[in-house]
Amino acid sequence: MITVEKKYLPGDKLPNENDLANELKISRTTLREAIRILITNNILEIKRGKGTYVTYRKKVNEKICLDEAMTARVGLKDLMEIRLIIEPEIAYYAAKRATDSEIEKILYYGHLNEQLILNGEERSEVEQLFHNLIAKAAHNEFLNRLMPMISQGIYKGIILSKEKCKINDDTIDDHRAIMEYLKAKDADGAKTSMRFHIIRAMNNFGISREE
Repeated sequence: MITVEKKYLPGDKLPNENDLANELKISRTTLREAIRILITNNILEIKRGKGTYVTYRKKVNEKICLDEAMTARVGLKDLMEIRLIIEPEIAYYAAKRATDSEIEKILYYGHLNEQLILNGEERSEVEQLFHNLIAKAAHNEFLNRLMPMISQGIYKGIILSKEKCKINDDTIDDHRAIMEYLKAKDADGAKTSMRFHIIRAMNNFGISREE
């Protein structure tokens, strides 16, 4: 909205938290974290008693090489390919480096996501959190910075999966396998199961890896 669509220009005030969270279809917690990151990078600023304002200047954004990639409107195919390139390695390092408490949290949200799928309830936020927690458990800051792109692919996949029951069934099976390997701290198993999960999703969406 700031760097690509130019919806908000330098000096513009952002909408209030509730309105912006609803527009972006994310939780207020996620929105606050995004705003915190943009403030750190001098793209937004909070004026006490007034609100949140855009301070973005191109010379500032040039230092943040991933911003435009993360905000670009890319298709599901591109997003799934990025997931295939990155997420298996994330799972590999998460299995090696995750603490017991991190594994426990991953399993909690993995099981919660499964229940939401089985009940036909909205799961976008929980499923993205499941994958984000795996990335966090890899203990690599740069991987964490890539997760906004990964989350776009996850979100688009969830939207499409609502029309295909088989994708939801596959997701449950695949997530169970990923969780079992992470719990066992089997890095190769976690990597393979994550790769299989993404490839199977690509096949279900009719995305060819040869194109």
